[in-house]
Amino acid sequence: MNKVVITGLGAVTALGNNTADYWENLIAGKSGMKTIDRIPLEHHDTTVAAQVDDSFEKETSKYFKKRQLSATTLSIRMALASAGEAIENAGDISGIDKKRVAVVYGVSDNSYNGAELENPAHVILKKMPSEIPAMISIKYGFTGASFNVSTACASSAYAMALAKQFIASGMYDMVIVGGVSNTVSHLEITGFNQLLAMSANPDPETACRPFSKNRDGFIMGEGGGTLVLESETSAKNRNAKIYCELAGASMTDEAYNLTAPKTGGTGMAETMRLALEDAGMKPDEINYINAHGTSTNLNDLYETMAIKDVFGEQAKQIPVSSIKAAIGHTLAAGGALEAIACVKAIETGIIPPTLHFDEADPELDLDYVPNTARQQEVTGALSNSFGFGGHNATVIFRKYTEV
Repeated sequence: MNKVVITGLGAVTALGNNTADYWENLIAGKSGMKTIDRIPLEHHDTTVAAQVDDSFEKETSKYFKKRQLSATTLSIRMALASAGEAIENAGDISGIDKKRVAVVYGVSDNSYNGAELENPAHVILKKMPSEIPAMISIKYGFTGASFNVSTACASSAYAMALAKQFIASGMYDMVIVGGVSNTVSHLEITGFNQLLAMSANPDPETACRPFSKNRDGFIMGEGGGTLVLESETSAKNRNAKIYCELAGASMTDEAYNLTAPKTGGTGMAETMRLALEDAGMKPDEINYINAHGTSTNLNDLYETMAIKDVFGEQAKQIPVSSIKAAIGHTLAAGGALEAIACVKAIETGIIPPTLHFDEADPELDLDYVPNTARQQEVTGALSNSFGFGGHNATVIFRKYTEV
């Protein structure tokens, strides 16, 4: 089996329009939450979101032509900006066999609604779910498989798990993988309010409080994240920078409920165990967990229970943080953006914090890295993504060592 490594990163978030700004602001403890200014708010219970600034458009135009972008929605352009950065960050790929490069994206939808409908030009392309991987393949001449995965909030984590299998099996040498979410629209805000899943707190500094006692729901976030996955052999042949290894991945479905996790977090625990098994790692080799951590009562409780089930007494010694308090719940982009945080934690030895953590919940007794980033060596990082429909995925990153 081929070892799978990470050689490129790209990000567009409410904290920054590129990976460097995203990471710097994340570990500085800054929050991308603010009062929504893109849509009128008088009919919405939730008035806060981690909204991406329009300045990201400059990043997209660095990589794609205006004529190409005229047939895209806002969410597609976020994904394309992150893809352009990640591929550039991967270094010189001119010598790679383009037939052995695939493109896989996690997409819940193209967000063709609201203000997007005011411009009906290119409507068929804007609605095409696979427009993101298609445009990336066309621009760079990649002729391997090109498609998207849609498994709710686990979409881009599923995409990474598939990409790992593609490379480990020898089918492809490189996979461009990521996810995107554009959520600040009447339709998205109304829909999640109907599910009673979001916080109605109007204060951006306290509206999303993962693992805190008085948490009352998540806050929507926007963004696009892309990683370049590559076989170790391919990366070494072109002298690429290797960030770390994608050591393990799992995909499961709880087969239980469309919106609620399985009682006690048993489905979450099984997903983590399968990822550890795939990585060939023992629980004590994990020293950072990037939690799904939505700030809802059930997710935070059950994910905590699942971590304790999998890691036993060691669970209380493992730093566990949720970055959703900083970048919001980015749905289909969450797996990719949180994976980037894990990769950077391994690279820099800095663990991002769980912001807005105030009063501890007595039922939640793990080390949630409250409010301030922590310097600590990370050699094994586990990231969870749990989506509506019971779609669960866990990915594990390991510090790269050349054997």
